[in-house]
Amino acid sequence: MEELVSNNIASIEAQVAEESQKVMTRAEIQDMYGSELEGNPSVYCGTYGKYNNGSLFGLWLDITKFNDYDEFIDVCRQLHADEEDPELMFQDYECFPRELYCESCMGEETFDKILEYGELSDDDKEAFDDFLQNNDYDMEKFHEAYVGKWDSEEDFAYHIIEECYDLEKMMGDMARFFDYEAFARELFMSDYFMGDNGHVFRNC
Repeated sequence: MEELVSNNIASIEAQVAEESQKVMTRAEIQDMYGSELEGNPSVYCGTYGKYNNGSLFGLWLDITKFNDYDEFIDVCRQLHADEEDPELMFQDYECFPRELYCESCMGEETFDKILEYGELSDDDKEAFDDFLQNNDYDMEKFHEAYVGKWDSEEDFAYHIIEECYDLEKMMGDMARFFDYEAFARELFMSDYFMGDNGHVFRNC
């Protein structure tokens, strides 16, 4: 009886080992991990070996479809299993900040940051893109510094005055002559930053 159980266990372990050694085809990888380039962070994975031999063979991969970095790298290597030791080359990227792209050296930390960026809403992605115009990648600092979105620096100046000051009480009839444009210049000289899409951040 013990011998039968032992044989069954050995058989199951052998099947598991065989399954783990199977290499997915390009079509299978496309079905499971392929990118439609419709908004999710993606990279095109080729190899330097193929590229140097004039081949652009590879595949667009949707980073959000992977559970972790190890799975991502394993699938990339399976895609290029025809090479003994493929030197992965991420030839292009879509839908994540340029600051996170690296043709040859995407490590686990960068992969996790791309996943983190991919989880943002479309509005937050736009705001974070503005944030990166004046800051390094720092999601915590982004949330702390973010103020909101306005049409112009002068519109933001109006907002600050309305929220923080009572011009009529301070200036009386002269309040209507207050120079909002000059006040906006002063605000954005050191205390605040506005990105190309109109998102405003405190300079922490």
